Amino acid sequence: MNALLSVVFVLCWSSGFIGAKLGAGTSTVTTLLMWRFLPLALVLVAAAPFSRAAWRGLGPRDLGRQIAVGALSQSGYLLSVYAAIQLGVSTGTTALIDGVQPLVAGALAGPLLRQYVSRRQWAGLWLGLAGVATVTSADAAASGSAVAWWAYLVPFLGMLSLVAATLLEGRSRVPVAPRAALTIHCATSAVLFSGLAVGTGAAVPPANFSFWAATAWLVVLPTFGGYGLYWLILRRSGITQVNTLMFLMAPVTALWGALAFGEPFGVQTALGLAAGLAAVAIVSHGTGAPSAPPTRPAADGDDRLPRGVDERGHS
Repeated sequence: MNALLSVVFVLCWSSGFIGAKLGAGTSTVTTLLMWRFLPLALVLVAAAPFSRAAWRGLGPRDLGRQIAVGALSQSGYLLSVYAAIQLGVSTGTTALIDGVQPLVAGALAGPLLRQYVSRRQWAGLWLGLAGVATVTSADAAASGSAVAWWAYLVPFLGMLSLVAATLLEGRSRVPVAPRAALTIHCATSAVLFSGLAVGTGAAVPPANFSFWAATAWLVVLPTFGGYGLYWLILRRSGITQVNTLMFLMAPVTALWGALAFGEPFGVQTALGLAAGLAAVAIVSHGTGAPSAPPTRPAADGDDRLPRGVDERGHS
């Protein structure tokens, strides 16, 4: 059962990049993101009174921090990912750049959070960055002049936004229930994206079926499927297992994008992805992991975020 859940989780999380590609040709980025989050936020806010225990102890300062984390980990991240894909950057390259985020966050954790970073981890970071450079150059060569060089910098902005969210969450001393965090983050994204869409005259959604199919895909698969299974696997198997699965997103997305959209997947792309996976193995080897959370079902309000783990409803 755990193996099956892991497979479904990887597919659901990777589907966020594919859904972004599906929606890229149907509307502007802000329109798609507005209608992805607005109905979802309304449902989550309406359901909040039925889970009061999850909100217990959440003060104004904690609420403000979660709004900032949501703006970085969802709004800033997704805006850059969707914009990069709409500009022509392949889904696999975007996913790989996103996948470097834990390595960068780990490197910065030392000076910012006073968490030890070993030489092995630094070596893994540089190997991971080399993998990103290899895949990015292969993608750029395959795209020719169709994609501007600066478009490849856009997903890096999203990755850095995730790093900032991770570090901000890591400095928090108050754990927040995932259902409360998800509600705050989605509501923040709904407000921000709705404001951007209205401000740019892009709030009215297109009437075509493709737009709503892409929107439904993004709500059901990456948000509920990916995010929900993230926490289920976290409780059953622990943080190490989840982090390992997260690094499978890039190769799965690259293969999926090649099959679905004909995106480049040659020898250079395979080598870059292999370098990224090797970087994960180097960073993970010999490092201690927090003990797994209890395997019993969490009571209402008992599903609090582990210290230092960033909450993300992205992709």
